Amino acid sequence: MTATLPETRTLTYAEAVREALAQAMTADERVFLLGEDIGTYGGAFGVSGDLVHRFGEERVRDTPISELGIVGAAVGAALAGMRPVVEIQFSDFTAQAMDQIVNQAAKIHFMLGGAATVPMVLRAPTGSGTGAAAQHSQSLEAWFVHVPGLKVVMPSTPADAKSLLLAAIEDPNPVIVLEHKLLYKQSGPVPEDAAVAMLGEAAVRRSGADLTIVATGVMVSRSLEAADRLTEQGIEASVIDPRTLKPLDTKTIVDSVIGTGRVLLVQEAPKTAGFMAEIAAAIGESPAFGHLRAPIARLCGLDVPIPYAPQLERAAVPQVDDIVREAADLVRRW
Repeated sequence: MTATLPETRTLTYAEAVREALAQAMTADERVFLLGEDIGTYGGAFGVSGDLVHRFGEERVRDTPISELGIVGAAVGAALAGMRPVVEIQFSDFTAQAMDQIVNQAAKIHFMLGGAATVPMVLRAPTGSGTGAAAQHSQSLEAWFVHVPGLKVVMPSTPADAKSLLLAAIEDPNPVIVLEHKLLYKQSGPVPEDAAVAMLGEAAVRRSGADLTIVATGVMVSRSLEAADRLTEQGIEASVIDPRTLKPLDTKTIVDSVIGTGRVLLVQEAPKTAGFMAEIAAAIGESPAFGHLRAPIARLCGLDVPIPYAPQLERAAVPQVDDIVREAADLVRRW
Protein backbone atom coordinates (compact mmCIF):
# COMPACT_ATOMS: atom_id res chain seq x y z
CA MET A 1 0.00 0.00 0.00
CA THR A 2 1.43 3.38 -1.03
CA ALA A 3 1.39 6.11 1.60
CA THR A 4 -0.43 9.30 0.66
CA LEU A 5 1.90 12.27 0.72
CA PRO A 6 0.62 15.64 1.99
CA GLU A 7 -0.35 18.06 -0.77
CA THR A 8 2.34 20.64 -1.40
CA ARG A 9 1.57 24.10 -2.76
CA THR A 10 3.72 27.12 -3.52
CA LEU A 11 3.14 29.86 -0.94
CA THR A 12 4.91 33.01 0.00
CA TYR A 13 6.57 33.14 3.42
CA ALA A 14 3.83 35.53 4.61
CA GLU A 15 1.09 33.22 3.34
CA ALA A 16 2.73 30.28 5.11
CA VAL A 17 2.75 32.19 8.42
CA ARG A 18 -0.90 33.15 7.95
CA GLU A 19 -1.84 29.54 7.15
CA ALA A 20 -0.10 28.35 10.32
CA LEU A 21 -1.98 30.92 12.39
CA ALA A 22 -5.29 29.92 10.83
CA GLN A 23 -4.66 26.21 11.38
CA ALA A 24 -3.67 26.76 14.99
CA MET A 25 -6.71 28.95 15.66
CA THR A 26 -9.03 26.43 14.04
CA ALA A 27 -7.60 23.54 16.02
CA ASP A 28 -7.47 25.27 19.41
CA GLU A 29 -9.88 27.95 20.62
CA ARG A 30 -7.29 29.10 23.17
CA VAL A 31 -5.08 30.48 20.40
CA PHE A 32 -5.64 34.16 19.71
CA LEU A 33 -3.65 36.99 18.16
CA LEU A 34 -2.86 40.45 19.47
CA GLY A 35 -0.81 43.30 18.14
CA GLU A 36 -0.86 46.69 16.46
CA ASP A 37 -2.87 46.94 13.21
CA ILE A 38 -3.28 43.17 12.84
CA GLY A 39 -7.08 43.40 12.44
CA THR A 40 -8.75 45.21 9.55
CA TYR A 41 -5.44 46.59 8.31
CA GLY A 42 -4.04 43.04 8.09
CA GLY A 43 -0.70 43.68 9.79
CA ALA A 44 2.19 46.00 9.02
CA PHE A 45 3.52 43.49 6.46
CA GLY A 46 0.13 42.02 5.53
CA VAL A 47 0.74 38.76 7.36
CA SER A 48 -2.49 38.52 9.35
CA GLY A 49 -4.47 39.42 6.22
CA ASP A 50 -8.13 38.41 6.48
CA LEU A 51 -7.86 36.49 9.75
CA VAL A 52 -9.97 39.08 11.59
CA HIS A 53 -12.84 38.38 9.17
CA ARG A 54 -12.44 34.64 9.58
CA PHE A 55 -12.08 34.50 13.37
CA GLY A 56 -13.51 37.78 14.64
CA GLU A 57 -12.20 40.71 16.64
CA GLU A 58 -12.15 38.74 19.91
CA ARG A 59 -9.45 36.43 18.57
CA VAL A 60 -7.61 38.89 16.32
CA ARG A 61 -7.22 41.79 18.68
CA ASP A 62 -5.95 45.21 17.62
CA THR A 63 -4.06 46.77 20.51
CA PRO A 64 -2.97 50.24 21.55
CA ILE A 65 0.54 51.35 20.64
CA SER A 66 2.18 49.96 23.76
CA GLU A 67 4.53 47.02 23.31
CA LEU A 68 4.99 46.67 27.07
CA GLY A 69 1.23 46.45 27.52
CA ILE A 70 0.76 44.06 24.61
CA VAL A 71 3.30 41.55 25.89
CA GLY A 72 2.14 41.99 29.48
CA ALA A 73 -1.42 41.15 28.42
CA ALA A 74 -0.13 38.09 26.56
CA VAL A 75 1.84 36.88 29.58
CA GLY A 76 -1.27 37.21 31.75
CA ALA A 77 -3.44 35.43 29.19
CA ALA A 78 -0.91 32.59 28.89
CA LEU A 79 -0.83 32.16 32.66
CA ALA A 80 -4.65 31.99 32.61
CA GLY A 81 -4.61 29.10 30.14
CA MET A 82 -4.75 30.85 26.76
CA ARG A 83 -2.18 30.56 23.96
CA PRO A 84 -1.55 34.11 22.75
CA VAL A 85 0.46 34.93 19.63
CA VAL A 86 1.84 38.46 19.77
CA GLU A 87 2.90 40.38 16.67
CA ILE A 88 5.37 43.19 17.26
CA GLN A 89 5.49 45.38 14.15
CA PHE A 90 9.30 45.55 14.09
CA SER A 91 11.62 43.47 16.25
CA ASP A 92 13.33 46.74 17.25
CA PHE A 93 10.18 47.61 19.23
CA THR A 94 10.69 44.66 21.57
CA ALA A 95 13.02 47.05 23.38
CA GLN A 96 9.84 48.64 24.75
CA ALA A 97 8.66 45.27 26.10
CA MET A 98 11.87 43.73 27.43
CA ASP A 99 10.78 43.76 31.07
CA GLN A 100 7.76 41.58 30.28
CA ILE A 101 9.73 39.34 27.90
CA VAL A 102 12.87 38.91 29.99
CA ASN A 103 11.72 39.34 33.58
CA GLN A 104 8.22 37.87 33.38
CA ALA A 105 7.60 35.51 30.44
CA ALA A 106 11.01 33.87 30.61
CA LYS A 107 11.16 33.44 34.39
CA ILE A 108 7.72 32.78 35.83
CA HIS A 109 7.82 29.01 35.22
CA PHE A 110 11.08 28.74 37.16
CA MET A 111 10.19 31.20 39.93
CA LEU A 112 6.96 29.30 40.65
CA GLY A 113 8.70 25.95 40.77
CA GLY A 114 7.10 24.71 37.57
CA ALA A 115 3.57 25.31 38.82
CA ALA A 116 2.79 27.69 35.94
CA THR A 117 3.73 27.87 32.27
CA VAL A 118 3.75 30.74 29.79
CA PRO A 119 2.81 29.28 26.37
CA MET A 120 3.22 32.60 24.57
CA VAL A 121 4.59 33.20 21.07
CA LEU A 122 6.06 36.53 20.04
CA ARG A 123 6.45 37.08 16.30
CA ALA A 124 8.60 39.95 15.10
CA PRO A 125 9.84 41.07 11.66
CA THR A 126 13.60 41.48 11.77
CA GLY A 127 16.54 42.60 9.67
CA SER A 128 17.47 45.20 7.08
CA GLY A 129 16.93 45.65 3.35
CA THR A 130 13.72 47.70 3.26
CA GLY A 131 15.16 51.20 3.72
CA ALA A 132 13.58 51.47 7.15
CA ALA A 133 16.76 52.86 8.77
CA ALA A 134 18.40 52.31 12.12
CA GLN A 135 15.38 51.99 14.43
CA HIS A 136 13.46 49.52 12.22
CA SER A 137 16.16 47.29 10.72
CA GLN A 138 18.09 45.61 13.51
CA SER A 139 18.90 41.93 14.02
CA LEU A 140 18.52 41.36 17.75
CA GLU A 141 18.45 37.57 18.05
CA ALA A 142 21.45 37.53 20.40
CA TRP A 143 19.46 39.53 22.95
CA PHE A 144 16.87 36.79 23.27
CA VAL A 145 19.16 33.78 22.98
CA HIS A 146 21.05 35.08 26.01
CA VAL A 147 17.94 34.86 28.24
CA PRO A 148 17.29 31.54 30.04
CA GLY A 149 13.67 30.50 29.65
CA LEU A 150 13.19 31.77 26.10
CA LYS A 151 13.27 29.71 22.92
CA VAL A 152 14.25 31.49 19.71
CA VAL A 153 13.33 30.52 16.14
CA MET A 154 14.47 32.04 12.80
CA PRO A 155 12.71 30.35 9.85
CA SER A 156 14.36 30.91 6.47
CA THR A 157 11.84 29.21 4.13
CA PRO A 158 8.05 29.32 3.75
CA ALA A 159 7.79 25.65 4.80
CA ASP A 160 9.75 26.31 7.98
CA ALA A 161 7.84 29.52 8.62
CA LYS A 162 4.70 27.40 8.87
CA SER A 163 5.98 24.30 10.64
CA LEU A 164 8.17 26.11 13.17
CA LEU A 165 5.41 28.57 14.04
CA LEU A 166 3.02 25.67 14.68
CA ALA A 167 5.66 24.09 16.90
CA ALA A 168 6.14 27.36 18.75
CA ILE A 169 2.40 27.69 19.39
CA GLU A 170 2.24 24.15 20.78
CA ASP A 171 5.28 24.66 23.02
CA PRO A 172 4.53 25.33 26.73
CA ASN A 173 7.36 27.86 26.90
CA PRO A 174 7.63 31.41 25.55
CA VAL A 175 9.02 31.33 22.01
CA ILE A 176 10.40 34.27 20.03
CA VAL A 177 9.87 33.83 16.26
CA LEU A 178 12.02 36.21 14.22
CA GLU A 179 10.84 36.57 10.60
CA HIS A 180 13.11 38.42 8.18
CA LYS A 181 11.22 41.14 6.35
CA LEU A 182 12.85 40.37 2.99
CA LEU A 183 11.56 36.80 3.18
CA TYR A 184 7.85 37.64 3.39
CA LYS A 185 7.44 37.81 -0.40
CA GLN A 186 9.69 34.86 -1.22
CA SER A 187 7.86 31.72 -2.38
CA GLY A 188 8.47 28.04 -1.84
CA PRO A 189 6.78 24.65 -1.46
CA VAL A 190 4.67 24.25 1.68
CA PRO A 191 2.89 20.99 2.57
CA GLU A 192 -0.75 21.59 3.42
CA ASP A 193 -0.77 19.10 6.30
CA ALA A 194 2.90 19.11 7.20
CA ALA A 195 3.97 17.58 10.50
CA VAL A 196 4.79 20.08 13.21
CA ALA A 197 8.53 20.69 13.27
CA MET A 198 10.77 19.84 16.20
CA LEU A 199 12.34 22.87 17.80
CA GLY A 200 16.09 22.34 17.97
CA GLU A 201 16.67 20.58 14.64
CA ALA A 202 18.96 22.20 12.09
CA ALA A 203 18.56 21.71 8.34
CA VAL A 204 21.36 20.80 5.94
CA ARG A 205 20.37 22.95 2.97
CA ARG A 206 23.30 21.87 0.82
CA SER A 207 26.16 19.37 1.11
CA GLY A 208 29.76 19.95 0.04
CA ALA A 209 33.19 18.69 1.04
CA ASP A 210 35.32 21.86 1.06
CA LEU A 211 33.78 24.03 3.76
CA THR A 212 30.73 24.49 5.93
CA ILE A 213 28.71 27.71 5.85
CA VAL A 214 26.38 28.24 8.79
CA ALA A 215 23.84 31.00 8.20
CA THR A 216 20.59 32.32 9.68
CA GLY A 217 17.55 34.16 8.33
CA VAL A 218 17.95 35.80 4.95
CA MET A 219 21.63 34.86 4.99
CA VAL A 220 20.62 31.24 4.29
CA SER A 221 19.35 32.01 0.78
CA ARG A 222 22.32 34.30 0.17
CA SER A 223 24.68 31.53 1.29
CA LEU A 224 22.98 29.02 -1.02
CA GLU A 225 23.39 31.42 -3.95
CA ALA A 226 27.01 31.94 -2.94
CA ALA A 227 27.54 28.17 -2.76
CA ASP A 228 26.26 27.78 -6.33
CA ARG A 229 28.72 30.42 -7.50
CA LEU A 230 31.55 28.79 -5.56
CA THR A 231 30.93 25.59 -7.50
CA GLU A 232 31.98 27.49 -10.62
CA GLN A 233 35.35 28.00 -8.89
CA GLY A 234 35.68 24.32 -8.01
CA ILE A 235 34.65 24.79 -4.36
CA GLU A 236 31.83 22.73 -2.85
CA ALA A 237 30.20 24.14 0.27
CA SER A 238 27.76 22.72 2.77
CA VAL A 239 25.12 25.17 4.02
CA ILE A 240 23.65 24.62 7.48
CA ASP A 241 20.54 26.46 8.64
CA PRO A 242 20.15 26.19 12.45
CA ARG A 243 16.45 27.21 12.15
CA THR A 244 16.17 27.18 15.95
CA LEU A 245 18.80 29.27 17.70
CA LYS A 246 17.71 28.09 21.12
CA PRO A 247 17.72 25.19 21.63
CA LEU A 248 20.58 24.88 19.14
CA ASP A 249 21.29 21.72 17.17
CA THR A 250 25.04 21.78 17.76
CA LYS A 251 25.51 18.19 16.58
CA THR A 252 24.51 18.84 12.98
CA ILE A 253 26.89 21.79 12.78
CA VAL A 254 29.76 19.92 14.42
CA ASP A 255 29.30 16.86 12.21
CA SER A 256 29.49 19.02 9.11
CA VAL A 257 32.61 20.85 10.29
CA ILE A 258 34.30 17.53 11.09
CA GLY A 259 33.67 16.53 7.49
CA THR A 260 34.86 19.74 5.81
CA GLY A 261 37.52 21.05 8.19
CA ARG A 262 36.58 24.66 7.46
CA VAL A 263 33.67 26.82 8.59
CA LEU A 264 32.34 30.26 7.70
CA LEU A 265 29.67 31.65 10.04
CA VAL A 266 27.39 34.22 8.40
CA GLN A 267 24.98 36.57 10.18
CA GLU A 268 23.35 39.89 9.40
CA ALA A 269 23.72 41.19 12.96
CA PRO A 270 26.84 43.12 14.01
CA LYS A 271 29.86 40.97 14.77
CA THR A 272 30.51 41.96 18.38
CA ALA A 273 28.83 39.46 20.76
CA GLY A 274 26.61 38.19 17.94
CA PHE A 275 24.96 34.77 17.84
CA MET A 276 27.63 33.33 15.56
CA ALA A 277 30.17 33.88 18.32
CA GLU A 278 28.22 31.27 20.29
CA ILE A 279 28.40 28.84 17.40
CA ALA A 280 32.13 29.52 17.03
CA ALA A 281 32.59 28.72 20.73
CA ALA A 282 30.51 25.56 20.42
CA ILE A 283 32.70 24.37 17.53
CA GLY A 284 35.86 25.23 19.42
CA GLU A 285 34.68 23.24 22.44
CA SER A 286 33.67 20.21 20.37
CA PRO A 287 35.49 17.31 18.68
CA ALA A 288 35.37 19.39 15.47
CA PHE A 289 38.23 21.52 16.81
CA GLY A 290 40.74 18.77 16.11
CA HIS A 291 39.52 18.49 12.51
CA LEU A 292 39.84 22.18 11.64
CA ARG A 293 42.20 22.97 8.78
CA ALA A 294 41.58 26.72 9.05
CA PRO A 295 40.59 29.21 11.74
CA ILE A 296 36.87 29.57 12.40
CA ALA A 297 35.75 32.54 10.28
CA ARG A 298 32.85 34.92 10.83
CA LEU A 299 31.22 37.19 8.24
CA CYS A 300 28.87 39.60 9.98
CA GLY A 301 27.22 42.97 9.75
CA LEU A 302 29.29 46.00 10.57
CA ASP A 303 29.21 47.41 14.09
CA VAL A 304 27.14 50.40 12.96
CA PRO A 305 23.47 51.37 13.11
CA ILE A 306 21.78 50.37 9.85
CA PRO A 307 21.97 53.36 7.46
CA TYR A 308 19.00 54.72 5.53
CA ALA A 309 20.81 55.26 2.21
CA PRO A 310 20.34 52.09 0.11
CA GLN A 311 23.98 51.70 -0.92
CA LEU A 312 25.15 52.17 2.67
CA GLU A 313 22.48 49.78 3.98
CA ARG A 314 23.72 47.07 1.62
CA ALA A 315 27.31 47.74 2.61
CA ALA A 316 26.49 47.34 6.30
CA VAL A 317 25.45 43.67 6.05
CA PRO A 318 26.85 40.66 4.14
CA GLN A 319 25.79 40.27 0.51
CA VAL A 320 26.25 37.28 -1.80
CA ASP A 321 29.49 38.67 -3.22
CA ASP A 322 30.90 38.98 0.30
CA ILE A 323 30.08 35.37 1.12
CA VAL A 324 31.66 34.13 -2.12
CA ARG A 325 34.81 36.15 -1.47
CA GLU A 326 35.24 35.10 2.17
CA ALA A 327 34.49 31.44 1.50
CA ALA A 328 36.85 31.22 -1.47
CA ASP A 329 39.59 32.93 0.50
CA LEU A 330 39.13 30.54 3.41
CA VAL A 331 39.53 27.50 1.17
CA ARG A 332 42.43 28.81 -0.86
CA ARG A 333 44.48 30.14 2.05
CA TRP A 334 44.03 27.01 4.16
